[in-house]
Amino acid sequence: MGNKFYVQAILDFFIAFGVVLGGSMLAGMAALFLWRPPAETVLDIAGRIKIWAVVVAIGGSIDPLRVIEANVMVGYLSPAVQQIGYILCAFLGAHLATELVVWMCRNAG
Repeated sequence: MGNKFYVQAILDFFIAFGVVLGGSMLAGMAALFLWRPPAETVLDIAGRIKIWAVVVAIGGSIDPLRVIEANVMVGYLSPAVQQIGYILCAFLGAHLATELVVWMCRNAG
């Protein structure tokens, strides 16, 4: 369980981090083409796609929540705790990417 858990948790972290960072940076490029303020657009998009980055990282479906429900109902807490750990790692990655975007935009101008 240990090694597989850590591998998946690290993957979830970096997938969520990449979704927020990549999506917001590409939105900033699009803002340049549309003559909109890039920093404002990047900040807006980073905040709006944070939750979607978590969803993408954990598999893009409701299955992790079903795993939590099914295992808790029959008394198996280990798989449920594992899924919650994956969700927390993905959220941490998305949140850190959002904070990085905020820091870059505040220090850029």
